[in-house]
Amino acid sequence: MDSSNSLFSVFTKPWKTLSIDELGKLISGMGFCGIEFPVRDGYQVVPESAEKGLPLLAKQLGEYGLKITSVASNLNEQVFAGCAAAGIPMIRTMATASLKNGYFASMEKKEKEIESILPLCEKYGVKVGIQQHCGAGINNSMELLNFLEKFDPQYIGGIWDAAHSGLAGEEPEQGLEILWSRLFMVNLKNAFYKLVSGPEAETALWKRYFTLGRRGLSSWVRVSDYLKKKEYKGVVCLCAEYTDEEQVNRLITDDFSYVKYLFA
Repeated sequence: MDSSNSLFSVFTKPWKTLSIDELGKLISGMGFCGIEFPVRDGYQVVPESAEKGLPLLAKQLGEYGLKITSVASNLNEQVFAGCAAAGIPMIRTMATASLKNGYFASMEKKEKEIESILPLCEKYGVKVGIQQHCGAGINNSMELLNFLEKFDPQYIGGIWDAAHSGLAGEEPEQGLEILWSRLFMVNLKNAFYKLVSGPEAETALWKRYFTLGRRGLSSWVRVSDYLKKKEYKGVVCLCAEYTDEEQVNRLITDDFSYVKYLFA
């Protein structure tokens, strides 16, 4: 795998206020050829209009040489239909838990939801990728693999996220190895825990700080080395998530240059 034959995409969540033309110019100008698009309320395409909106979006972005590699959205049939019509192969989602109801009850509910949309996957030929996420819910690779093993690997797979793997304390090679047989996509972002209370506070308070790829808990050097060793040929999505949101254009440009260097 190298930057000449890999598809690097970027999650366009930070640019919800741009027109489609403005978005296409910005992202293509950064050098990307793929995007993950948030089909959510408040964005350029919302779930209720996805069946018509996504094909139009794909056509408009295609004029800038951009391909929609995935969407982040709910699992409504309108989203499946829109993805199929636009040639978008995958919907990304997560499996969160309610601390009040408990982890196992929450996962049982999520399993039933995934079981209920398998006919939509088959009908429209669209996959569902489930991503681990720090906090309540599936937050490490083994938990995600355990969840995925219940479902058809043709349609239901995993999305490994470097930042959340690092926040969970995983070694990147181990996390990727665990998910390898069910891996649909790799997300690249990075983060660390920042102490926000005084060092001698009675109770320590921490927050997650999303930062440049070079500076977080997950080593992108080790991630890229592992993916190259395994000859990974899937999508690598740069998530453009930074705590300093006002600097997103500068930070994602820096991270993309770093990623192209690592995968060269």
